[in-house]
Amino acid sequence: MPHNATTAPSRAAIHKEDSPPPASTSGLERAIRVVNAVAESPSPGSGVSALAREVDLPKAVVHRILKSLVGQEFLKFDESTKLYSLGPGALVVGLSALRQLDVPGIAKPHLQHLVDETGETATLSMRQGWTRLYIDQTLSPQEVRMSVTIGRHYNLHAGSSSKAILAAMSEEEVHKYLTAHSLERSTDATIVDRAELEAEVRVIRERGYAISRGERQPDAGSVACAIHRLDGNVFGSVSVCGPVMRFDSAAQRRIGLLVKEVAAHISASIGYTP
Repeated sequence: MPHNATTAPSRAAIHKEDSPPPASTSGLERAIRVVNAVAESPSPGSGVSALAREVDLPKAVVHRILKSLVGQEFLKFDESTKLYSLGPGALVVGLSALRQLDVPGIAKPHLQHLVDETGETATLSMRQGWTRLYIDQTLSPQEVRMSVTIGRHYNLHAGSSSKAILAAMSEEEVHKYLTAHSLERSTDATIVDRAELEAEVRVIRERGYAISRGERQPDAGSVACAIHRLDGNVFGSVSVCGPVMRFDSAAQRRIGLLVKEVAAHISASIGYTP
């Protein structure tokens, strides 16, 4: 008796039934491309035609994706301008991603790069209210070197790591800090005159990095630059530090350029766009 061909599906048929529909993956990829195009647009909003050209998809397909994303509040649509922009759903996802960012982990290879390039210790600081604290460091391989205390709080007016943070704050915040806090002296080199510190803040902003020669710790030199969050506010700072005798003017300029570059990379990695 011949076998019934319909009782056992072929291997190809089983494979076809078990495989996920390719369209779903394609649809997700297209939606992600559209969201990225809206997010990266230099304009405050994007139109359907421009988005279709950007993602290289038919206008009707892009319009369908946009309507779905608006329905989920991932995008919002302005009836007056007919433009799409990121909605509250995208903000929730973005903020959740930021909360989960491991900034020390992101910064670690950059700290090692600074050590490799300068031979000095590299540190990572975080602003906490009106103070800042070291949260990581990569030590210099040299026998005579600097090391810092992780987790200890410092004021914002003494030392390059602190002054870089202070200079990156808004004028209003700087004013509040200087009004509410006495400028305590850590060493003979600490700036304790308000007018002098305000002038120093202006110099740091123009130069792009802060320098210190014994301001927080005697015989210690350092160069630091601020790290910024997605919203533009200061996260903290990255610095290179070592014995002050190795931080002459030429070394400060050379290290300053390196630290600025590293700070920009770390800031970009946690979402900041200048």
